[in-house]
Amino acid sequence: MNSSKLTARYGLLIALALILSYAEAQIPAFFTVPGMKLGLTNVVVLFALYTLGERSALLVNLLRIVLVSVLFGNGMSIAYSLSGGLLSGLVMILLKKTGKFSIVSVSVAGGVAHNVGQILAAIVLLGTKSLAWYLLVLWFSGLASGLVIGVLGGEVCRRMKGILTPAEKRGW
Repeated sequence: MNSSKLTARYGLLIALALILSYAEAQIPAFFTVPGMKLGLTNVVVLFALYTLGERSALLVNLLRIVLVSVLFGNGMSIAYSLSGGLLSGLVMILLKKTGKFSIVSVSVAGGVAHNVGQILAAIVLLGTKSLAWYLLVLWFSGLASGLVIGVLGGEVCRRMKGILTPAEKRGW
């Protein structure tokens, strides 16, 4: 695939992630517990992981995190998003590489890892270990959101395979 076509695809995926992030920001927090989100943008990261590959998924994830933090967040949000997003991305890549996990399992592990990364960042940035208790709350939200996102991501990947031509399936 030529570089301009690949750049256009990255642009589309990142734009979609930005739109989903903005839309999700308009939804009130689940159960009014701070830090709980569905993580709709992770559908895009899962799609990139399963269609473009590991390096592409990391790139899409990193650019998405930076752009969302700049557009909708603040200095602290980028630290939390980077720690959660990069840990989540690495866990998902490692599990996918084993070939032993479904896209839903990979997504659930990514959701939990995202929350672990954010809590670790909060402990370091705020200098208190007392936040570790909150991990239990976010662990359950990571399981639930990872499940939903995994099902959605799997469906998107399945449907896109039916749309792409054989040459595009190899290049996506």
